[in-house]
Amino acid sequence: MRTGKIIRRSFLTVLVLAILYLIHYCWISFPIISGYGAKVMGSAIFNAGRKESQVREQELSFSPMGIGSFTVDYKDSTVTGSVFGLARKKAVFRNGLGCTILNDSTEAALKAQKINLPIPPFEQVDSMAWPMGDRLADTLPSGVDMTNLKKVIENDFIEKDPNYPVRTRAIIVLYKGQMIAERYADGFNRNTRLIGWSMTKSIMSALVGILVREGKINIDAPAPVPEWKNDQDPRHAITIRNLLQQSSGLNFEENYTKSSDATRMLYQQSDMGAFTASHPLKDKPGTVFYYSSGNSNIISRIIRQTVGDSLYYIFPYQKLFSKIGIRSAIIEPDESGNFVGSSYSYATARDWARFGLFYLNDGISQGERILPEGWVKQSAEPASSAKKGQYGFQFWLNAGRDSIPPKYPHAPRDMYYADGFENQHVFVIPSKKMVIVRLGLTQHQNFDGDLFLNEILSAVQ
Repeated sequence: MRTGKIIRRSFLTVLVLAILYLIHYCWISFPIISGYGAKVMGSAIFNAGRKESQVREQELSFSPMGIGSFTVDYKDSTVTGSVFGLARKKAVFRNGLGCTILNDSTEAALKAQKINLPIPPFEQVDSMAWPMGDRLADTLPSGVDMTNLKKVIENDFIEKDPNYPVRTRAIIVLYKGQMIAERYADGFNRNTRLIGWSMTKSIMSALVGILVREGKINIDAPAPVPEWKNDQDPRHAITIRNLLQQSSGLNFEENYTKSSDATRMLYQQSDMGAFTASHPLKDKPGTVFYYSSGNSNIISRIIRQTVGDSLYYIFPYQKLFSKIGIRSAIIEPDESGNFVGSSYSYATARDWARFGLFYLNDGISQGERILPEGWVKQSAEPASSAKKGQYGFQFWLNAGRDSIPPKYPHAPRDMYYADGFENQHVFVIPSKKMVIVRLGLTQHQNFDGDLFLNEILSAVQ
C-alpha cells in the first residue's frame, strides 16, 4: 500500500510538472508563432504580391507553424494569426511601409501615424542603362564561360530531394559592373520583392556611413542612446563602432529555436531598439563578438534620433536608394516607427545586386561619393573581437584569421557579404570584380554555399 501511494504521488507530481511546463511553453511560444506567421504572410502577400496558397505551402509549412491559424483580410490589408484561437497577433500593411505587428497599439492608431514618405519619381527605367535603369548591355565582358555559367545556375534551381527543398528563387551574377546571369524560379521575376532578413543590417551600416560623411555621427564616441546617457552607467562606454561590429557586450540572447530576447523583440515588442537598450551589460564593450539583431535595431533608432522624424522615412531613399538605382526597397518599421534594421527589408533581386555593386564600387555611384572614403574598407576589416575574422560593419567576412579557415574556402578571402535567414546572400568579391546574389527559402541547412560560389567563380576567369 505504501509503495502504491508513493507511485501515485510521484505520478501526480510528474503530471503536474508536465502540465505546468506545457502551460509555460504555450504562454511564451504561441505569441511568437502567431506573430511570425501573420508578419511573414502579410509581407509576402502585400509587399511581394505573392499568392496566399504558396506562402502557406512554403513559408509556413514547417514545425511548429502548422498549429497556427492565419487569416488574411484583403479589404483591410491585414493578417491575423492565432494558435487554437489564443495569442492573437495582427500584422497591418501600410503602403510604402510594409507590414507591422500590433503589440501595444490599435490598428486605427497605427494607421493614424503621420509619416512623411518619399514620392517616387516617374522614370522610364527600361530605357535607362544598368545599373540606374534596367537596360542591359548587348555585349558581355571577356573571360566568361557563358555555357558553363548557365548550366551551373540552372542546376541550382533543380530540387535534388523534394522532402528537403532548397527553393532557390533568384540568382544574379555581376562581373565588371555588368549583369552576366539572371535566373528566377517559377512564380518569381525581376519585379518580385524578396525579403532580405538580416541583409537589412548591411543597409543600416550604409546609412550610418552616410551620416558619418555628413559629420552627424562619430562612431567612436559613446552611442547616443537615452538609456545609457549617465556616464556612471557601464553601457555608456558602448560606441556605434561596437554596435556595428556586434561587440556591444549587452546581455542579449539571439536564439530562434525557442523564446529568446531575439524572438520576443521581433514579435512581442513595440519598440525593438528600446527593448534591446534596456538590457544590462554582460561583457566589456568591444571585447566579445556576439551576433545580435538587437544591436542593429539600436542602430536604427540612433539613425532616427539623428535625422529626426520628418526625414527618417525619406532618408534611406533620398540619400541611398535613389542614388544607386534602387526603387523597390521597403524597410518595415516596428510599432513605434523605428525601421526594423535587423530583419525586415524587401527588394527585388536586381536591387539587391545594385546594393552589392555600390559596395564593390567603394560607395561611389555615378561619380558621386556617397559613403565616406575608407568606409567600405573598414566595413570589410575583421573586428578585433571577431576571433575568426568573420565580421566587420554589419557585413560577414570571408577573411579567416591565422590558422582559422574562412567559411567559404573556395572563395577569395577578400569576399564580404550581406547574409540573411534562409540563405539570402549578396556576395561582394573585389578581387574578382564580382557581385553574386542568391535569394531563396532554404529551411533545412542544405544549401552548400561554398560549392555554389566555387562553381560560379569557375565560369569566370
